[in-house]
Amino acid sequence: MLTRESHVGARLRILVTALLFSTGGAGVKACAMTSWQVASLRSGIAAVAVLLMMREARRGWSIRSFLVGAVYAATMILFVTANKLTTAASTIFLQATAPLYILLLGPLLLKEPIRRSDVGFMAALVAGLVMLLLGVEAPAATAPHPFAGNVCAAASGLCWALTVTGLRWMGKGGGGAAGGSAGPAVAIGNIIAFTACLPWALPLGGFSAPDWAIVLYLGIFQIGLAYALLTSSIQHVPALETSLLLYLEPVLNPVWAWVFQGERPGRWCVIGGALIITATALKTWRDYSAGSH
Repeated sequence: MLTRESHVGARLRILVTALLFSTGGAGVKACAMTSWQVASLRSGIAAVAVLLMMREARRGWSIRSFLVGAVYAATMILFVTANKLTTAASTIFLQATAPLYILLLGPLLLKEPIRRSDVGFMAALVAGLVMLLLGVEAPAATAPHPFAGNVCAAASGLCWALTVTGLRWMGKGGGGAAGGSAGPAVAIGNIIAFTACLPWALPLGGFSAPDWAIVLYLGIFQIGLAYALLTSSIQHVPALETSLLLYLEPVLNPVWAWVFQGERPGRWCVIGGALIITATALKTWRDYSAGSH
């Protein structure tokens, strides 16, 4: 039986996970390597870290986990590319529109119909998405091509939605906990991302020690350790609380970019992002309340 201290420890691990996830944007921007190089090396290092830290990542590999891993790889590549082109705030807020695509994909892939109560939530996400895509800011040193970056970030949100939907698909058809584990998909996705980006990442010479330290941090801690902490904790914390604790990521992500790169998101970005995060938090609470009665 789990003690109170065990539950507190699990919550702290989820908060650390969100904190680690939130440093991705600033880390990618701080590294002088190209997006192909960061995406490849980050995922290559992460693949090793995940396989070493997560026992479940080393077993249960299947066709389903390869398919989900492929779209997860696309998510990570697009996330890195977006952060190199637009602001960290726009990137994380546009990726946070993933629940909109999950709802739209549910009837097609999971036979889960859209409920009438979801329409208002979807409208709020669409409004936030439009604000972010149309409220394009002027190019800056840390965001040289905002519109192209916003498109990549929106595509990253779609791919993340496909990843989450795919994990649920694995759970429905995988035959138990092992079949639904994210571990194999995370490991495979990082391997695919590393391999796919490597031809455009070469040659790798001429970079400073801090650049190599950044990609090592991104691979080992921002991905590897974060997923290891998350998977060891989610079974001890209610789904609602886990989701709300993880909202620390999109809140802190722009903060780190502001602290380390002096990057200030525009008004429409802030309004759109706040709308997306608030709507998602309210929907999470509503679904939890409905399910607990």
